[in-house]
Amino acid sequence: MDILTKIVNDKRVEVNLRKQLIPTKQLEQSVLFERKTFSLAKKLRESSTGIIAEHKRRSPSKQVINQNLNVFDVAKAYQDSGVCGMSVLTDGKYFGGSLDDLLTARASCNLPLLRKEFIIDTYQILEAKAYGADVILLIAAILTRAEIKMFSEFAKSLHLDVLLEVHNQKELEKSIMPSLDMLGVNNRNLKTFEVSLDISKQLSELIPNDFVKVSESGISNIKSIKTLQPYGYKGFLIGESFMKTDHISKSVKTFIRELT
Repeated sequence: MDILTKIVNDKRVEVNLRKQLIPTKQLEQSVLFERKTFSLAKKLRESSTGIIAEHKRRSPSKQVINQNLNVFDVAKAYQDSGVCGMSVLTDGKYFGGSLDDLLTARASCNLPLLRKEFIIDTYQILEAKAYGADVILLIAAILTRAEIKMFSEFAKSLHLDVLLEVHNQKELEKSIMPSLDMLGVNNRNLKTFEVSLDISKQLSELIPNDFVKVSESGISNIKSIKTLQPYGYKGFLIGESFMKTDHISKSVKTFIRELT
């Protein structure tokens, strides 16, 4: 069984349990549910750098990345250094994240926040809204076209941006629809974990210009971004490079300065 299937199976169990613990009504009554959201898509369109920086403690492929940095400081540092948005991993079992991380990030910055999660149920979209997210991630590899449509339209009804992630042409073709804001190309092969920017290059011309193009995984240096910008990419998700440093604000500022 590949890692993605394993994660999704565990996620179904987890979501069913969460539904029993916190009814949807309770989520809808949360203080943050009524807040006006920030649009990541709009911010990326207007930016010359397009950095979406991530908070990630560990991952199945890399194990521990950084357990020492607390979310509050990371979010503050990201805002301070001028990134476009922040991605917060909320999966506990495989990535060491939680919804509390999202809450903490929301309390410490005004950046558009992406809930990075394996979404398989509308309940998780309500959670995203209730815990202060502005954007949700949908992963084409684990969803049918009907589910992508249902989840993205539901997210739009809550004024959340939608970033859809694809790994290949087949996933891209089944996914294109008006209820998406951003199309993210993941450069990592989920079966081998190998990373290649060629995936972003190949798929770029198949993505209609109505969508903000985002490249994910394997973006660790200025060269990667400079290589992909001519292909129309406006967003770059940087998952690990910044988390590996002890002085996040300083390293992100240097990165952005060199990029511009």
